[in-house]
Amino acid sequence: MFVEPRFIPALLLEDGRFVKTRQFSDPVYVGDPVNVLSIFNEFVVDEIIILDITAARTRTRQPVEALRRYAEECFIPIAYGGGLVEVDQFGECFHVGFEKAIVNTILSEAPAVVEAAASRYGSQAVVASIDVRGGEGFREVVVRGNSEVVSDSPAEWARRAVGLGVGEILITSVDREGTGQGFDLELIREVAEAVTVPVIGHGGAGRRMDLAGPVHDAGASATAAGTLFVFQGPAKGVLVNYPPRQQIKKILDSGRLNQPDAPRVA
Repeated sequence: MFVEPRFIPALLLEDGRFVKTRQFSDPVYVGDPVNVLSIFNEFVVDEIIILDITAARTRTRQPVEALRRYAEECFIPIAYGGGLVEVDQFGECFHVGFEKAIVNTILSEAPAVVEAAASRYGSQAVVASIDVRGGEGFREVVVRGNSEVVSDSPAEWARRAVGLGVGEILITSVDREGTGQGFDLELIREVAEAVTVPVIGHGGAGRRMDLAGPVHDAGASATAAGTLFVFQGPAKGVLVNYPPRQQIKKILDSGRLNQPDAPRVA
């Protein structure tokens, strides 16, 4: 069955604020989470991903009430990742309104927790976030915010995650993240060809026309982007934006976009 490709804002949460990084470093303030989420909600985006980079370092998830506030701002599918270390914490995320939980470091530290969560809540509710640095011929899968290497094969790590029960893969190029240099399509293709679950390509979108690349050229089912949806212009001013449905169709049909972005101030 054909499923329409998705374009997903990927938002980074640090100490209760949305920020944007470049190659996982130098976070720049984007806005208050509730405000930013409400704007994306008005745009009726396909889905939203929240990656808690503070929790990735500290292994402590956001308080449940904070997660509830974020989820209540959205009437669209929303996923959260960061600091999920116990099976019951997955259930708490789902209870307050998140459709998906994203796992990264725990794939290495406690794979049995991932397996138990996927068994209890369903594979469709658990997403494996795989961060990769390096280029073709030499790649490293990293966890803990790019501080620890766990594998030299993204494809094998993805297959391992699927074996634990995850139902989707978010693949991020550390070297491309926040640069606007375009996606690492070879990386995305390598992972997409290795697994049978949907793959989301992330890291490197510089123009809206780039969003079609992971889907058209690398076998992904969705594309995620951060910089493209929260900054605009050479000065990288904070302007929350998302392409209208008509533009999305043009991107998917031709990979080209002729209309200017339609920003909103965060």
